[in-house]
Amino acid sequence: MRCASRRAWAPRRAPSWRWRSSATSTPAGPRRQRRRSARIGRTLRTYGQLLRDGTFVGLVLVAGLVMAALFAYVSGSSFVYQQQFGLDQQQFGLLFGAGAFWLIAGTQLNPVLLRRFAPGQILLAAILTGAFSGMALVGVAASGLGGLPGLLAPLWGVLAAGGVALPNAPALALSRHGEAAGTAAALLGAVQFGIGAAASPLVGILGNDATAMGAVVGAAVVLALFVLLTVVRPWRLTEPQQDPVPVAR
Repeated sequence: MRCASRRAWAPRRAPSWRWRSSATSTPAGPRRQRRRSARIGRTLRTYGQLLRDGTFVGLVLVAGLVMAALFAYVSGSSFVYQQQFGLDQQQFGLLFGAGAFWLIAGTQLNPVLLRRFAPGQILLAAILTGAFSGMALVGVAASGLGGLPGLLAPLWGVLAAGGVALPNAPALALSRHGEAAGTAAALLGAVQFGIGAAASPLVGILGNDATAMGAVVGAAVVLALFVLLTVVRPWRLTEPQQDPVPVAR
């Protein structure tokens, strides 16, 4: 009798268990959609807060314009070196590598400068140097004064200044929004490479020669200086706050 009663009751418990399982699992879909929409809304509000910070936007634009100058150099250098000045592939590789050397030298100089100066001061000096070098590049390219050596000197000055400026502008921008560092970094990267990608075709549109490359490079760094002085005003910037390093006891 006991075995029969157990067999009789077993099928009855199983449907009720299945019914409870299906009843409790049905709201998971709507809850998941609500969580997803809440995350999207929070992200959009964070973007809005970032875009309302004029200093942050200015620093992002400065970084993007410096990147535009580098992209213009990369896209136009092969035409200038090989077609206009008649260099072969090996000579072009050597000169392009020399340009990379000055860019990397600027980035390596930056930590040394940070021991004595604030990031805002370094950024201002770098953009000023890049702007003057860019204007000299435009003049040399348009007049042909000095030939290829005359073109390389201001061009390498722009690259070295860009190497110093690029680490500082993003660092100052991100330090203003440490609570939303991921979103701020995403916006910074998108603007940087977006402006750089938009500047590259301008060299080809203007003629793919030294004058065209110099005009785009010079305009980018001069515009970066204008944004820095009028929007960012680096003399008002505070140094990035560093998190305290925990000491083991």
